[in-house]
Amino acid sequence: MNKLHYIFRVLTIAVVLTSCHKTLELTPEDYFGDGNFWKNEVQVTNFMVGLHKQFRDNQFQFFRLGEMRGGGMSNVDVQNTSLNELQIIEQRIEENSAGVGGWAGFYGPILQLNLFIQKVNEVAFLSAEKKNYLLGQAYAMRAFYYFHLLRTYGGVPIRIEPEVLNGAIDVVKLRKARSSEADVLALVKNDVNESLRLFGAAASTDKTQFTPNAARMLKGEVFLWSARVYNNTADLIEAKTALDAISGTQLLPAFANVFAYNNKGNNEIIFAIRYRVAESEMSVGTFTYSTFNFNGLHYKDSLVSEGVGNFLTDPLKIAETNSQQIIQRYRYTFELFQSYDVADTRRNATFYDYYKVTTSSTPYVVTVRNTALVKFLGTIDANKRYFADDWPVYREADRQLMLAEIANAQNQDPTTYIKAIRDRAYGPGNDPAPFVNSSQDANELAIFRERSKEFVFEGKRWYDLRRMKVAGEPLVYKSAAHPFGVLDKATQGYKILWPVEPAIWTNDPLVNQTPGYLTAKPQ
Repeated sequence: MNKLHYIFRVLTIAVVLTSCHKTLELTPEDYFGDGNFWKNEVQVTNFMVGLHKQFRDNQFQFFRLGEMRGGGMSNVDVQNTSLNELQIIEQRIEENSAGVGGWAGFYGPILQLNLFIQKVNEVAFLSAEKKNYLLGQAYAMRAFYYFHLLRTYGGVPIRIEPEVLNGAIDVVKLRKARSSEADVLALVKNDVNESLRLFGAAASTDKTQFTPNAARMLKGEVFLWSARVYNNTADLIEAKTALDAISGTQLLPAFANVFAYNNKGNNEIIFAIRYRVAESEMSVGTFTYSTFNFNGLHYKDSLVSEGVGNFLTDPLKIAETNSQQIIQRYRYTFELFQSYDVADTRRNATFYDYYKVTTSSTPYVVTVRNTALVKFLGTIDANKRYFADDWPVYREADRQLMLAEIANAQNQDPTTYIKAIRDRAYGPGNDPAPFVNSSQDANELAIFRERSKEFVFEGKRWYDLRRMKVAGEPLVYKSAAHPFGVLDKATQGYKILWPVEPAIWTNDPLVNQTPGYLTAKPQ
């Protein structure tokens, strides 16, 4: 993935598919036009590099869709700035404030994947092994995008041919209604199974691209979703089989080392989006702090007493290593930080906690409690901080906890899997409250709590809430049986799926609004 900085100069890929049908300008800008492309292996493999570059460009969208609505993020600013995307965090999504637009922007990459599949199937210069591996990557990536669309919108238009790039520009003929959720799920399953068929016995080497192991993780997640959300309980077996087939990975002894800049591609990583100094970064800085508000009253120790402790200036060396002022635009709830035991090593490897106090009384009184995200803090190079840690799509801890969920759903003991996660968090033999197998509901909550602590900023929590259940109801709904719900089922139940903005159905009258949302679309 060192070539990810290459410009993806294959055709015109600035594809804006607001309703998946707009006419595109296809005139080649340089040598790499369609007429003189697809001529050799280098061009084809570089196209796949470009597809993964597009995938990296969508990292924050994956996070947004998978975590921002999950209840772990705060809507309360404590640094006298302003927080972003509160309509999503507060569940205030409607037709005219959908939170995301243009089907989350995923049909552009899907169009390129459709083109890739078509063209690679046609070429004769690739060996069968190489062709199958590249197609395996393409089918897995397309399944991943459609899986996100399914979990976000439910039914969506299904497009598996590059119609526009093949010259179909009739706007009316390109219109397409939303397929059913069952049909989209079937497409995702078919694509991931086709991916694994094409990969065959190939080894999983480059963890920054889709590999057989990444496809197995995706299949495990897809079939687990199918079993838990759509009650296709037989799919639990397929999910477990796929996850059990993954080899060559293990939990690292130290949680923080999983994400360390100098430890990329480590043994816990199954698939990660690659970032590098001076190449590309994540937006983690907006999850840290605003140093201009450290006004002599901010301390690391919440128990600071009069005359004790030094006030904070820039403890994480963020402002002093950046030419532009970093401002906290997103923050996690302090309650999430407090859910960690002090002895849990994930706590301080994920968050840096700090406090504002008032000196008008003695002892000092804490008035603000806040955290900065340090899990993906990156590295300092030439006196500049780069938020360039890799972002895990799949890692061994996810595999272990999915296996725990499967075992529990099958009324089996998930202790082995949960113990592995907690032993790493506390150190073997140091767990102050070891997991004890109990009822299915109690086990489910225990698994969810581990996932909540394990996968902060990894885009999992919203999907976990939708998939996992207590008393037969998804955790996403508020309930006296658990504290994690974010939606009132009676009044907000429809919001488990996202709305589409008016531009979608205006440009394509065949597309209906997501059920439950008020719409101005003529009926």
